[in-house]
Amino acid sequence: METIGFLTPFVLLGIAVLFVAFSGGPARARQAYLTRGNRGFRVAVPMIYVALGLVVPTIIILNREEAIGGTAATANLKDESLQRGKGLFRQSCASCHTLQAANARGVTGPSLDELGVLDEKRIVNAIRIGGTGEDRMPAGLLEGDEAREVGRYISRVAGR
Repeated sequence: METIGFLTPFVLLGIAVLFVAFSGGPARARQAYLTRGNRGFRVAVPMIYVALGLVVPTIIILNREEAIGGTAATANLKDESLQRGKGLFRQSCASCHTLQAANARGVTGPSLDELGVLDEKRIVNAIRIGGTGEDRMPAGLLEGDEAREVGRYISRVAGR
């Protein structure tokens, strides 16, 4: 049913384009619409435009929950722990690290999208010791459950 709802506006738009094309261009289509079209036709065309103007934005708005974080990888972030992890990442890590799923564009730390496979344990350890332990990142920025939530979030979305 969702597919039909999604495709209907495009089919209607295609019909309108075909009408314009077979009429001989926009000027002739307008002339045919205003002079030769019967009453039903003159009512149907504006209704198609109104439907397109309402249906397409409505479908997009109703489905935007699937786009939490802006990427397909984050569509399953309905888990509260992942939501908290995302918030903690934005609060504590986003100023340094780049992570597309969190719309973070850090300038000093590495891009977490380009580091390869990041498992939760590796991330929690990096938070605990301060990255690679070379004093480029403060150690212990987050502790306990907060570090695990950020680790779980990053391991789910980094590089996807």
